[in-house]
Amino acid sequence: MTVNLRNINSEAEGPIDWQEVTRLTQGEPVRVERLRVARTGVAIEGSFELPQLARLSIEDQVFVIAFVRSHGSIKEMERTFGVSYPTIKSRLNRIAGSLDFIDTNPLPSREEILERLRRGEIEPSDAIRELGQLA
Repeated sequence: MTVNLRNINSEAEGPIDWQEVTRLTQGEPVRVERLRVARTGVAIEGSFELPQLARLSIEDQVFVIAFVRSHGSIKEMERTFGVSYPTIKSRLNRIAGSLDFIDTNPLPSREEILERLRRGEIEPSDAIRELGQLA
């Protein structure tokens, strides 16, 4: 089933609010099939998953934004939301538990290691060591 948000909200002049998308999808997984770069008008079509943070509920997105803006200060979060330390920690733990860990320094693939060795960027001993780490 395809729903065109422009047809639902015909008076919309500009981008559809993510809150509306979240309301319509009711927490179900979403695949984006078309993106447009606003500045250039270039459209990209394919099948894309939303980033993890965009999959959070609107309330949890607001919470994460407030946490980042407060530089991670739980004291400031207590004041902002008017709740106790354990409540803030509990919500942070719940949100963190729903997010996958993203390795910011993944190991290179076997093919990448061999290609670097072929180009002379690493010594054979380095390639052997790196390949050993993959096992």
